Amino acid sequence: MGEKIKSSGKLYFHYLSVALRSAMQYKTSFFLMVIGRFLLFFNGILGVYFMFSRFGHVKGYTFGEVLLCFSIIQMDFALAECIGSGFATFASIVRQGEFDRVLLRPRSTILQVLGSQFRIDRIGLIFQAIFMFAYGIIISPVDWTFGRVMTVFSMLLGGTTLFISFFLLRAAFTFFTLEGLELVNILTYGAQEHGKYPVDIYGKKMMKFCTYVIPYTLIQYYPLQYLLGRTDQWYYGVYPLCAVYFLLVCYGMWRFGMRHYQSAGS
Repeated sequence: MGEKIKSSGKLYFHYLSVALRSAMQYKTSFFLMVIGRFLLFFNGILGVYFMFSRFGHVKGYTFGEVLLCFSIIQMDFALAECIGSGFATFASIVRQGEFDRVLLRPRSTILQVLGSQFRIDRIGLIFQAIFMFAYGIIISPVDWTFGRVMTVFSMLLGGTTLFISFFLLRAAFTFFTLEGLELVNILTYGAQEHGKYPVDIYGKKMMKFCTYVIPYTLIQYYPLQYLLGRTDQWYYGVYPLCAVYFLLVCYGMWRFGMRHYQSAGS
């Protein structure tokens, strides 16, 4: 078992090194794309800034606190896109009959799909999120204890896992639809867009939906309350790790789809 994991790890990093070498063939284009990604999404932050300059706070949250929330979610999504973009574009693999070749290879289908594409240009978004997070730390009155630092890492791990789960779920539906189910984009790109604010500002119904249907509050709202010192419940900082359970559910959907897969031809 250990040897198999080690072999899979080597193969994954081989896929990653191939993607990096490919991107570096056109260094100027790659770095301009990264810089462009870095600058483009500042438009969203400017919108948040102008709103707070007019109203001061949103449901008790200050600009610095919202900036911490937005930057962590942004980082989650950028990491998920960088790692799991193979699932995001899985529909083209199925339509072109490429998945038939994936099934013939003596390697994990998950690993092969993950290695089929890396959105390395998302590094620009990661840098931007780090920059915003650092600024949020400066202007926010957060008491940075060890528990709160670990909560940030928990939110990053859990949030990245949750967004990858959404991509995996979309890929699982592709086995039946042959096209990416756009409804799932509400859970990915919609969550990224609305995640700039804590979920509770959208009302109780949205809170319930994002807790009991899609466990979004577990990686955003509840750990954020502990991070900002709004609660002393330290275990809120561990909630993001529960995203692993949602990943298992999505993996079950993937396995179910594979059992019912019929070749789309070439």
